[in-house]
Amino acid sequence: MNMYVSNLGIHISDADLRGLFNPFGTVYSAKVITDKISGRSRGFGFVEMASASEAAMAMHTLDGKEVKGKKIAISVAKER
Repeated sequence: MNMYVSNLGIHISDADLRGLFNPFGTVYSAKVITDKISGRSRGFGFVEMASASEAAMAMHTLDGKEVKGKKIAISVAKER
C-alpha cells in the first residue's frame, strides 16, 4: 500500500521517513520529494508498505503526530 505523507519539515530525509514507518511493518520504499533545482524538500513524500493492515496501523498512529516540529498528515496515495 502506498501512502502520501505531507507537511514534512525541510530537514526530513528518506532515512528519517523510513525510520518513522519501520516499527509498523515492512517498508518497501520511503521517498521525500525534492525540488529538482535546489534539491530541498518540497514538504511531502511517499511511503510504500508491504500490507494494507501495516499501512493502516501506521496511518492511525502517525497521522497528526509532530515530527521535527511539524504535524504530519498521512493518507492513501492516489494512483498516477
